[in-house]
Amino acid sequence: MIITLVNTRRNCCPQSIGKSRGGWTTKIHLVAADTRTALTFALSPGHIHDAPEGRQLPLALGPVSSPIHLLMDRAYEGDQTRQLALELGYIPVVPPKTNRLEPWEYDRAMYKKRNEIERLFRRLKGFRRIFSRFDKLDVIFLSFIHFALIVEALR
Repeated sequence: MIITLVNTRRNCCPQSIGKSRGGWTTKIHLVAADTRTALTFALSPGHIHDAPEGRQLPLALGPVSSPIHLLMDRAYEGDQTRQLALELGYIPVVPPKTNRLEPWEYDRAMYKKRNEIERLFRRLKGFRRIFSRFDKLDVIFLSFIHFALIVEALR
């Protein structure tokens, strides 16, 4: 089993809102098992860094009994996030930033599978209600994300 941690930005309204260079945005942080199966996700304002929220999602899943690859976006490549993944029993697969003084080795072939989760986000963007964030409240927005993920899993 492969687990992927990625994020994406969405237009936003009053909750989980943050102003970044692109305007008012919300980020969706997602842990997915494969192209159609999301395990957990969370929202954060667009101006907040990805790593702190990204550390909360594997914690919510808890430790694993056997090593599982955790494919992560480069935004989650910090030492704290990688160390947490190791402590929980995951094998972190994330490329180091180019300006790292001591870069690490990672499984490049495994990292290429991260595009499957990016395709899940592409399919979620097909739901206009998610893409343009019509819902004002996070509760309503999250419930529609759940609905969209169920629809995608049943296809």
